[in-house]
Amino acid sequence: MTSPKRALDDQDYAAFAWARYRRILKWMGLASAIAGLAAIAILAAMTDELHWLVALGAFVGVFLTVLMAAALMGLVFLSSGTGHDENAAQVSDADQRGWRDR
Repeated sequence: MTSPKRALDDQDYAAFAWARYRRILKWMGLASAIAGLAAIAILAAMTDELHWLVALGAFVGVFLTVLMAAALMGLVFLSSGTGHDENAAQVSDADQRGWRDR
């Protein structure tokens, strides 16, 4: 039998889950920076002269896009891993049953 998932209501587990989320985001920040530098390298290889504003814009755009995707995906994993998805589904089912009874 599987043990029930622990929600973020448990302070110790919440601290552990958020610390894990922040650790993942730090690594993904590094991966985002590498992706931004790779984008600049590709642009520099494709053009004769790369203006610094174009390079900065490309870096910031790629960096923030990858970091935002990582943050949102991390929140999905955090929500799923702590049982909040199941709790929301139960509340939603109860609301729908209540709506049909009206």
